Amino acid sequence: MGEIKIGGMVIGAVQTNCYFVYREGSPDCIVFDAPDTGKEIVRRIEGAGFHVRALMITHGHFDHIMGAQDVRLSAGSLASERGEDAVKIYAPKAEEEMLSDSSYNMTAMYGTPMTLKPNVWIEDGQELELCGIRIRVISTPGHTPGSVSFYIEEAGILISGDTLFEESVGRTDFRGGSASTLSSSIKEKLFTLPDETVVYPGHGASTTIGHEKKYNPFFTDEF
Repeated sequence: MGEIKIGGMVIGAVQTNCYFVYREGSPDCIVFDAPDTGKEIVRRIEGAGFHVRALMITHGHFDHIMGAQDVRLSAGSLASERGEDAVKIYAPKAEEEMLSDSSYNMTAMYGTPMTLKPNVWIEDGQELELCGIRIRVISTPGHTPGSVSFYIEEAGILISGDTLFEESVGRTDFRGGSASTLSSSIKEKLFTLPDETVVYPGHGASTTIGHEKKYNPFFTDEF
């Protein structure tokens, strides 16, 4: 069985990371967040020789969902041509209110009001097996009430959305944000993972749990 690999691209007005994870030797991949131009995301991934089989959403803000519907439709159309099952969107149940309100998810502010209804609601502690890859859902509220991170233990990968960044943390001044909740999520949920875990955030460069415990200015006095 091949190793788990991760690729990515930067998409949209606020330079959001869109990741895709796959097992070496398999054409199937899982996409994490769809910032914008969903058709372009699918085109690039298909151009690299992969097939999108699922889309995972870390939280409901505009810059992580605006391309979601197009990813589902575009990748789903290609899957249908190959005789495969429909492409599903997985999103946190705790983000249902945000995903169903274009003002709350801020897509209305950008002139493209939209809502999103996923195929599958996910919750804290749930483990998913997709494309031969096991993914654990970790509830990490604070940036939004229902933000989650995705942990792939086999590969030592954490996709953290806008919860934890390289030497920084997600902003909490949007509706539903809470600095104290965010801090607890990081300390109690993410900083308990192995130090060598590689963190792939929603914006900016990757980092590691160990590096953030040592150098993140929001927590350096505590570790």
